[in-house]
Amino acid sequence: MATAARSRGEAFWWAIFSAGGVVTALLVPIHIIILGFAIPFWWGSIDTFSYERIHALLSHPLAKLYLIVLFSVPVFHCMHRIRHTMYDTGWRAYATPLAFVCYGGALLIMIIAIMTIVSI
Repeated sequence: MATAARSRGEAFWWAIFSAGGVVTALLVPIHIIILGFAIPFWWGSIDTFSYERIHALLSHPLAKLYLIVLFSVPVFHCMHRIRHTMYDTGWRAYATPLAFVCYGGALLIMIIAIMTIVSI
């Protein structure tokens, strides 16, 4: 019975891990292109990337939701990977505290990201 409950909980963390991988693989390169090339090389008119226009875009609720997903889900992906890397390097005896630190840290970073994005 305990293994069934553990495997259901583990499936949840693996689902967030895979979602973080997908977000990282698909959305982060888009942001690298936009922020690393489009804005510095002024692809578009000068008014396209003005402060007022970008602020208006980021004030939209869907843009805020997008940014929350963009910054939060990859953090869980990273922490899950760190947790399992530490398991593989011999930290299995500290499974519960390690999970608490990794996922608690990810949750804390997610809360900070949400508070920052909502305040825009």
